[in-house]
Amino acid sequence: MWLHVDEPGGFAPAETPDWVIEWMGRRRKSSSGAAPLAAKPEGGSKSLDAATEEVVVEALDPAVEAKRKAAAERRAGDVRRQVETGLDDLELWISDQLRTGLGAFLAETADRCRRIAARLVDAKAGALASRLDETPSRLLQLPTEERIDAAIIELGKLTLLARAWRAEPLDPELRREVVSTESREELMTAPDAPRHAGVWEVLGEQIATRRDGLVSVSTWLLNLDAEGPRFAQLLDYFPASAGRRSGAFAAGGRFRAELVFYPARSPLRALIIERSEVDTQETRDKAWPDPATGDPLAPYAEVLLAAPWTLAAPVALPSGRIAEDAAGRSWWRGETGALPIDGATSDISLGARLDGAAGLWNGARLTLLAARTNWGRVGFDA
Repeated sequence: MWLHVDEPGGFAPAETPDWVIEWMGRRRKSSSGAAPLAAKPEGGSKSLDAATEEVVVEALDPAVEAKRKAAAERRAGDVRRQVETGLDDLELWISDQLRTGLGAFLAETADRCRRIAARLVDAKAGALASRLDETPSRLLQLPTEERIDAAIIELGKLTLLARAWRAEPLDPELRREVVSTESREELMTAPDAPRHAGVWEVLGEQIATRRDGLVSVSTWLLNLDAEGPRFAQLLDYFPASAGRRSGAFAAGGRFRAELVFYPARSPLRALIIERSEVDTQETRDKAWPDPATGDPLAPYAEVLLAAPWTLAAPVALPSGRIAEDAAGRSWWRGETGALPIDGATSDISLGARLDGAAGLWNGARLTLLAARTNWGRVGFDA
């Protein structure tokens, strides 16, 4: 009934298909002993004339189409109002966390975040609810002394995101962060979706099991050509109950492809439109692009200036080494300074001279994806 209201053109009277007549005939015969419905004359719909006959599609009634569009706009307005109500609840919730103290918030972060996430789901802000649901795991994996600062940063990012959405509720990037992501068909037909073709290298994968029962797989790509964006993220989800899936990409693999990027202030997430294998030794031996001179974290700062609610962004690092301090924590160390590495690194990479590296920086920790050395490529389990 809902589809009939939204898409009346799909319910126009039409000739009953053969399989429906046969199925109904079998049902009636088996249940009541009645004779089956009369079948179509032999060759009626399968004749050459019927096959070559031009199908005439009746145009939709303009009044019905206008009514359908008005109903769609009315539903979109209802969703916006529900989301606004949910964002009001979120900002009030953030104020409550600050008022009662962040120590108490961290002690009950899982329960508190779960409750506000459920309210956001009811308010049609599903994407934002997922972010709140994953916040406790991001905070609690940090050392105790860093959690307060991280909580302040996260609550601040949520506030900025909520206020940005209120200012531009139709912005595709903000809708993606708050409500839901566009479908593949919507992205392919979006006129403002940037497209870039070139040779890409698979830096690595990040696999995480979410609280909603889904497993997210982020495949990070590096653009080996000078033009276009330096990085791209292919994001996929599947149910955790389906077990481990074999990856579609091998770390270090290279291929030529055209990518379409989701519209954003700093486009990063993308889909592959067309892909082919590289067929020349020159392409297979192509070196990584040189990182920007100066501060390697400058691109991250630019991303935050454009979209301050961003959790992490990929960065390209110049030559350096991986070191370990007295407490056993790993660091990337270069001429411009040192960055703490998230998690432990393999013994083989400690002290190794890195000609270049790529990773994700979240403002506090560096997650290494891959590095280049004079003895080959080094991958890091993400």
